[in-house]
Amino acid sequence: MTGARIELRRVTLPLVRPFRTSRALETARELLVLRLRADGVDGWAECAADPYPAFYGETLDGARSVIETVLAPLLAGADGPLSAARVHGLFREVPGNVLARAVVESAVLDAELRRHGMAMVDYLGGERTRIPVGVSVGIPDNMTELIDWVADYLGQGYQRVKLKIAPGWDLAPLAAVRREFGDDLALQVDANQAYRTSDLTTLRRLDAFNLVLLEQPFPAADLLAHANLARQVATPICLDESISGLHDAAAALALGACSVVNIKPARVGGYLEARAIHDLCLAQGVPVFCGGVLESGIGRAANLALAALPNFTLPGDISATRRYFDRDLTQFFELRDGAVEVPAGPGSGAVVDLDTLAELTTEISIVQI
Repeated sequence: MTGARIELRRVTLPLVRPFRTSRALETARELLVLRLRADGVDGWAECAADPYPAFYGETLDGARSVIETVLAPLLAGADGPLSAARVHGLFREVPGNVLARAVVESAVLDAELRRHGMAMVDYLGGERTRIPVGVSVGIPDNMTELIDWVADYLGQGYQRVKLKIAPGWDLAPLAAVRREFGDDLALQVDANQAYRTSDLTTLRRLDAFNLVLLEQPFPAADLLAHANLARQVATPICLDESISGLHDAAAALALGACSVVNIKPARVGGYLEARAIHDLCLAQGVPVFCGGVLESGIGRAANLALAALPNFTLPGDISATRRYFDRDLTQFFELRDGAVEVPAGPGSGAVVDLDTLAELTTEISIVQI
C-alpha cells in the first residue's frame, strides 16, 4: 500500500466534573486520535489507552510507538486496497497490544465505509436507530454529592445508573441510593477489579440491593474467582477488563465466570472482534451492553453503531456528550427519552470539527504508509 498516511494526535479534553474510580481520578481525558488518509478519504478512530497503565497494560505513548514501528509498516507492506477484514487478519500476528490494533483497524474500517458511502451500523448489522443508555457515576467526595449526582442524571432521563464502587465505598452508598430513589431504579455497580477473594462477605451482601449486575469485582486474569463468586450470589456477574478478545469471552462463558458481558470495542481489538463476541453471547443467551472509556464523539459515534446490534439488550455506557464534555471533537450527541440516536451518514457518522481538534492537540506525528 502506498500514498496513504497516518496522522496521530494527542488531545486533551477537559471533563465537566472529575471522574473517580477504584483505580484512578481523571479531570481530563487524554486521547490518541488517529486519522488515516487513503485514496482521498479520511478514516477516524481513537485509542482507549491512558497516559499511565491504570486499567490496561498499554499506555498512550506505548500505543503510539507500536503504531509507528509495527502496525504502520504492516499496512505499508500490504498489497492492494486495505479493508478492515484484511487488517484484522494481518494484525492477528501481533501479540497483545489490542488497544493499538483496535484504533488502526477502526480507522481503516471508517475510511473503507466512507469510501463506499455505507453506514457502520448497516455494515455491522445493527437493527435500531436509537440506543437506550445509562450513566456511569464516579466515586464522589461524600454521600450528599452522590445523591445530588444521581438525582441530576435521573432528571435528565437516563434509564440506568451504574455506581463505581471500591472497598469502603460500596454498601453504604448503595443503601443511600436505594433509600432515596427506591427499588424500581435500575442500578448496577462496577468495581474495576478492586476486590479480592477475602472480600467475599461484602460482595455477597450486595445481593440485598437487587442490582442489575456486579461488574468486574476481581482482577482481570482471575476468571476462577469470578466463577466461584457467581456460584455464591444471586446478582449477575459481568466481566469487562477480563474480556480482551473472543477467546477470553469464550473461556469466561465456559467457566461460568459471568452471565453478562460488557463489550468495549477498543479493549477487544476493534469492531469486528466486538461483533464476534456479540454473536457468541447471542448464541449462548448471554446479554451484552456497550461499555465506554470516556470517548470523544469519534469513539462515541462508532459505539452507537455497534450497540444497535440485537443482543445489546441492556442500556449502554455511551451517554450523551454533555455527561462528560463541554466541548467535543465532533457533533454533540443528545439524550432524548433515555436514548441517544445512532448518527446518520457514511462510516461511523462522526463529523470531526477540525478547528477544535487542532486547538486541543498537544502533540502530532505523521507516518507515511
